[in-house]
Amino acid sequence: MPSCLIVSPHFPPSTVAGVHRARHLAKGLPGHGWAPTVIAVSPAHHVESLDPDLRSLVPPWVRVVETGALPAGLTAPLGLKGEIGLRGWFHLRRAIGREIRRQRPDAVLITGSPFYPMLLAGWIRRRFGLPVVLDLQDPWASREGATRRRWTKGWLTHRLAVLLEPRALRHASWVTSVSQRQNAELAERYPWLDPARMSAIPIGGDPDDAANVRAMLAPTERQGPLRFSYVGTALPRAAPLLTALFAGLARLRQDRPDLAARLALRFVGTSNQPGQSADCRVRPLAEAAGVADLVSEHPGRVPFLEALRTLGESHAILMIGSDEAHYTASKIYPGLMSGRPFLSLFHAASSAHATLSRAGGGVALAWSGEQDRERLVGEVAAALARIAADPASLGTADPSVYADFTPSAVAGQFAEVFRRAAR
Repeated sequence: MPSCLIVSPHFPPSTVAGVHRARHLAKGLPGHGWAPTVIAVSPAHHVESLDPDLRSLVPPWVRVVETGALPAGLTAPLGLKGEIGLRGWFHLRRAIGREIRRQRPDAVLITGSPFYPMLLAGWIRRRFGLPVVLDLQDPWASREGATRRRWTKGWLTHRLAVLLEPRALRHASWVTSVSQRQNAELAERYPWLDPARMSAIPIGGDPDDAANVRAMLAPTERQGPLRFSYVGTALPRAAPLLTALFAGLARLRQDRPDLAARLALRFVGTSNQPGQSADCRVRPLAEAAGVADLVSEHPGRVPFLEALRTLGESHAILMIGSDEAHYTASKIYPGLMSGRPFLSLFHAASSAHATLSRAGGGVALAWSGEQDRERLVGEVAAALARIAADPASLGTADPSVYADFTPSAVAGQFAEVFRRAAR
């Protein structure tokens, strides 16, 4: 059986979102004939909160090699305390060399963020002659980074990204990202990249995760408030969609005050930062719409399993995207797999809206611009009323719609990438 190394500085019990790419691949690749070994920085060196229960989602047969890193306290004065890709760079390099000499794998995958370990691609190819796949889960050099104020840490990070991204990509045997749009932007930025050696592979989700959490939950009470839950970052460009949502909620209260009074909209993890308690991005919009009494916000990012429990304990799921057509939200898959009815609001041309519209099991609404705002407000009010009063009428999400986004399906795509990269 061919083998591969998956270099992912973050891995469970780390709660950083990027752990799930490596976790899904470690679980799914053996079913496609590949034996994976994960190389990650030891949890003892991570500064973010850990979730020991998340490790239970990793099959016991997955081999994980944990490395050291420079102490966080030693690098803190340099502003590198949270940069595990830099703090663990040399340790990861040594571990990769040891594992290549030990098992002579057929391919190496480096997934990020963090992105700095991707600079090891050239060394791996020169020293060992192995194909290296670079998996950019997010843009490294991004348009958002270019807007950072001069001489701030964000600005310096972006300048480094502009300098280092092409150096890493030049040594990649294959490049993957989560969307065709992201690949197109890379190809536009670097004309020497071969589009034929690029693939768009979403993160996806694991139905087993949701099933395991549901098995631990008590039945959802129908007597108290009807909880509509959103879990995840509230993006700056989500503001127009959230404004339409709250305007629809206000319209429902105007038309059906008895039903609206039973609703409780919860927004959890909106800042994407652990421990944040004051950085509310959603409540001010609810206050402006006059519905703040029906909306709660907990900005601090929560561990993955807690996020799944929040979805499982809810009467309905809220999935809110961005006013950008290219925005692709991986969080729609755990939402679809939760077994709960949903109300989604994405750009009409987005792939997320197309997927949710096909799936069923909820109400998928489309944002086309401010010119359609009045129409959308009425649709939001009607959708909230239907989900609250008659959720059974929505049926359940069709599993075939997200079949291509399960760990096995995603791993199958990477197995093909490995095979082609090795040619």
